[in-house]
Amino acid sequence: MHGRRRALAVLAVWAALVAVAAPLAVGGSDHLTGGGFEVPGSGSARTEAALQRGVSGDLRGTMLGAVLVAPRGAPRADYVAALDALQRAVRATPEVKLVPETKEAALYYAKQQPGRPVIVPFVTGVDEFHAPDVGKELRRHLGLEDGRHYGQVQVHLIGQGALWAGMVDLTKKDLASAERVGFPVILVILLVVFGSLTAAALPLIMGGVAVLITGGIIELLARHTLMSFYTPNMASMIGLGVAVDYSLFVVVRYREELRDGATLEEARRTAMRTSGIAVAFSGVAVVIALAGLLLVPTAAIRSMAAGAIIVVLVSMLACATLLPALLTVAGRRIKPGKPSGRRFGAWAHRVTARPAVWLAAALALLILLAVPVTALHTGDGVLRQFPKGSEVRKGFEAAITTSRGPGDGAPLKILTPPPTLDAAVKLLRADPEVVHTGVRTRTTDKRYILIIVTPRHDADAPVSKQLIHRLRRDLPHGTLVGGNTAAQVDFNHAITGSLWKIAAWVLIATFVLLLVMLRSVPLALQAVVANVLSVAASYGVLTAVFVWGWPDGVLGFDAPGYLDTVTIPIVLAVVFGLSMDYEVFLLSRIRERRLQGRSTREAVQDGLASSGSTISGAALIMVAVFGSFALTGVPVIQEVGLGAAVAIAVDATIVRLVLVPAAIALLGDRAWSTRPHGGRTRVPEIVH
Repeated sequence: MHGRRRALAVLAVWAALVAVAAPLAVGGSDHLTGGGFEVPGSGSARTEAALQRGVSGDLRGTMLGAVLVAPRGAPRADYVAALDALQRAVRATPEVKLVPETKEAALYYAKQQPGRPVIVPFVTGVDEFHAPDVGKELRRHLGLEDGRHYGQVQVHLIGQGALWAGMVDLTKKDLASAERVGFPVILVILLVVFGSLTAAALPLIMGGVAVLITGGIIELLARHTLMSFYTPNMASMIGLGVAVDYSLFVVVRYREELRDGATLEEARRTAMRTSGIAVAFSGVAVVIALAGLLLVPTAAIRSMAAGAIIVVLVSMLACATLLPALLTVAGRRIKPGKPSGRRFGAWAHRVTARPAVWLAAALALLILLAVPVTALHTGDGVLRQFPKGSEVRKGFEAAITTSRGPGDGAPLKILTPPPTLDAAVKLLRADPEVVHTGVRTRTTDKRYILIIVTPRHDADAPVSKQLIHRLRRDLPHGTLVGGNTAAQVDFNHAITGSLWKIAAWVLIATFVLLLVMLRSVPLALQAVVANVLSVAASYGVLTAVFVWGWPDGVLGFDAPGYLDTVTIPIVLAVVFGLSMDYEVFLLSRIRERRLQGRSTREAVQDGLASSGSTISGAALIMVAVFGSFALTGVPVIQEVGLGAAVAIAVDATIVRLVLVPAAIALLGDRAWSTRPHGGRTRVPEIVH
């Protein structure tokens, strides 16, 4: 009775946390930023800092504006209503204003060019990195999230800041869509695994609680620091998977103990002492792997890492406190598990009978999946993240019909020392990717002269990024190249330059953690190698899908011809962390059998027989979660979702069912210790 009262008290605490967090999580996009991509010390950051210090007026701000789209013959009153709405939105938004006579000029142009889009420029005082937050405020005041029309006139925001602001709204919708798809699919899988609604409900409750509380924490953090609009998607995607998986491992063990005759209290304690400790180790491994993303020197990536780490920590805490309380309250409503694993036992026997052959086959298949990675190349940007026909994309396409071209919305900002002005202008005008140069003004400290350059293509185009590299190489010494395209180049460089650090951190940290847990160099090393192969296979499939475009039109993907730069480190960190779930769970079961006196080969067979169905069910849940994001998100989220889903599927099948059993069987007694102990192989004391 005392235990039940304590469980009810724990449930009350968690219910209170959910009640506080839920309102914050549900409305938690108001403080998320569309920026956070600044790289401290980069050329674009130095350019923006110099402009903010040394140039006054609208020349120092980023390009931001609106475009009014209406059919020929639209009444003047509709244009007036749209322009009045723009004026109200601008007055309500700090750091932005309209130039005098804007309304009259726009109405005159609409009359003289009926049916043509009308561009309304804004004057802003913010740099490229804060423009998305201004754009987000303008979108909110204009109600663009719902596609606002004023009679026959439709209003769109334009400029790179407006694009990133639109992305905030789009990812919010995608997150809701992915969760609507993910939760029912997870429930179905859990019902198949447990055959009981009560048992299936517990992991689902854990997933919902972890995601809600983390969403509330992210919203609170966003009020005081930069948190990217991608952060909730990242947290929800990982949180749903790990929270459900962690609780699944514990509930499965709890039901096994009940089946073997344990009392409710004994079953709960044993489940927490075995699977509960395995979950703790797995959670630590995931956190350590995700911490590698903190090495990237940008607020956007670091905030995504922070959100993912927080949801894992919340999931671990819930598994250690909330889940035991739920098990206590549920009592006999959770039925004992049924014997399972006969098929996995037979499979393990087949693999361990000829381990060398199966190991070679697994390695060959993993290498085959990884082959496309040789064609991998990365890119970034925002325009092509939007679906064709979206409100934001239609506004951009309308604007370029009345401007110098796609590059008019993302001008380059060149700061060159006064003595080199003529040489800089000559070089700029000779470049085929430069459409126009103009607006030359001296900074107040007289160190630079500002030149505004209009490129031929939009900021996301590869040729525009090549232009940045060319200008930085060829312009006179001391010249700074800034603007949105330059910021993208610097962001891309920051990530690619951090990849080796992230890889080194993840590989070394994972190996050390496994070594501490297993105290076996061979087992730790094979686990790291297996994870590397899973990641390589994932990159290979991503390349085939998003670079080569193999399944376009079948799975709903629209291949951009490259992988987004952020996908590479995120998939690496996420996959290395999550793969530890199955590694620890499988090895802990194998070790239990080894301690009972079975040979290594028998321990592998029995361990896989007892854990195979659980690992498969957990992996299926992970694949379903990541798959729901892959099918509903913007390309960046699609790539991360598909990459993680493929890696988890590969890890739970080829790696855990073939490669690991075959490798341990080949190692024999050498797998368990690096030194003899009393003439016998010493089995290390790990999770038990």
